[in-house]
Amino acid sequence: MAGQLWVRVIRKNKIIESRTAPCTYETWQQALDDICHGLDISRPVILPRHERDWEQFGLTHFLPEHFLESVHFDKLELQYIDPDKKKKSNFYAEL
Repeated sequence: MAGQLWVRVIRKNKIIESRTAPCTYETWQQALDDICHGLDISRPVILPRHERDWEQFGLTHFLPEHFLESVHFDKLELQYIDPDKKKKSNFYAEL
């Protein structure tokens, strides 16, 4: 089952916009293209650091210097939402 790419646009430590797009873990860059088009921003430059973060953690972020055009936010955060992954149990609820 495919998951979702969750993109958060952050300015001054607050989420000013949030979008999701269906994708698989491997097709996140295409989903990012679709979301950037919808937000009317250029696609950020994906560096090896972003790919490593994605592979290790299923998330990464982009700063204004990762865009060829100027942007109106401080950070663009990406996270993969896996519908098959079990939610972590709440330790305190088990006590």
